[in-house]
Amino acid sequence: MKKQIICHDFKNKKYKISPNKLKFRPSIYGIIIKNNKILLSPQWDGYDFPGGGVNIDETLEEALIREVWEETGYNAKMEKIVYSGTSFFTPKEHTTNYEDYWNCIVIYYTCKIISGKISDEHFDVDESRYIKKAEWIDLKNIDKLKFYNSVDGPKLIRQAIKLK
Repeated sequence: MKKQIICHDFKNKKYKISPNKLKFRPSIYGIIIKNNKILLSPQWDGYDFPGGGVNIDETLEEALIREVWEETGYNAKMEKIVYSGTSFFTPKEHTTNYEDYWNCIVIYYTCKIISGKISDEHFDVDESRYIKKAEWIDLKNIDKLKFYNSVDGPKLIRQAIKLK
């Protein structure tokens, strides 16, 4: 029997695929906490941490700085790693690349804001279809939020707080 991989999309719909359809995609995300609030990107009817794919010509730090800037308008500095893991993901339903299936290494770092202000000016074409301007959310509300990612968002935030 041939091995099958189960990929999920942002709605957690499952897709059985052959491993030869997978593309390798490292992804990096920033956890930014300031004044008892966390900076999150509103997506669809929920939230995610600012971040995304690492380009082939970027270091992890360069990718994190770029992604935070694109999705929030802030210039940030990478600090401490909080979590790394694997997510088999497909961007179906929210991108023009409908046949993409990704083996994502997902990496989450705490970040510190250096400069900037919240902006939605730097979204790419696909992001502008589903993401809205970043928001500062009170930490006491994290358990009430709907997250669009493969990790336990509130648990990750609590881990990041312990690292501060």
